[in-house]
Amino acid sequence: MNKVEDEDPFVPLRPIFGTNPHDRHELRREAQIAEHVTRHREHGGGPGRRARGLQLADIVTVAVTVADAEGTDAISMRRIARELNVGTMSLYWYVESKDELHRLMLERVSAEAEAPEPSGDWRADLRGYARTMRDALLRHPWAIDFIGMGPPSGPNDARNVERLLAAVDGLGLDITTALWILMTVWTYVAGAALREVQEIRWQRSTEAAAGAMAASDVATMFSEFERRIRESGRYPQLVRALDAGVDPDAPETRDDRFEFGLDCVLDGIAARLRS
Repeated sequence: MNKVEDEDPFVPLRPIFGTNPHDRHELRREAQIAEHVTRHREHGGGPGRRARGLQLADIVTVAVTVADAEGTDAISMRRIARELNVGTMSLYWYVESKDELHRLMLERVSAEAEAPEPSGDWRADLRGYARTMRDALLRHPWAIDFIGMGPPSGPNDARNVERLLAAVDGLGLDITTALWILMTVWTYVAGAALREVQEIRWQRSTEAAAGAMAASDVATMFSEFERRIRESGRYPQLVRALDAGVDPDAPETRDDRFEFGLDCVLDGIAARLRS
């Protein structure tokens, strides 16, 4: 495989769109447009004047920005073209389909979450990757639904898997166990990131709701909640948490909570390796 091919997104077995009739119709339409563009390219044609200075990286950046703000449902070639102030057809000179664009978006996330070169310390390597992947998923929460499953989306994703497998290569593991270890770490990171995203959304909606209420009403609401918990007699452990003043969703504890959970996962893997 030459260098140019190796930099392209990978195609096999990673469907992103196409699961409903509308998507299937769009995929057929995109295939026709791509064929049309290919014929024009073969005859020396090129994109329109407004799109001639366009770069593939610009298209991917805009798509990621839209998805970060609105989710992948907002991604369409028409929307991305509008954001770039070019014609929709112009994008097909750079990206064959929305599906390819989505794979490029996943590759961008994988590039941000670069796994470290194997250092000889498997715990440090897996921890370093877990931290960078968590950061990337918090920046791009839409990726939680797609990344980390199926074959690699492209060379960045494949590089990460290769480095992580190399990180545990000296532990005497068969390849299945090595992959399961990586999947265990990934599952924790994805779950923790999803929990944080949900926390952030919940706290924003709670703050918005509280902002529409008088301060005294908010205080009364929380006081009533605490009274019912304490007086029911059915929740002694929750009373302990109230007495300690513990807020399990406190934003300032997110990093510590992530590291605690990651330590539990890595300690469990280490214990399994010793058994």
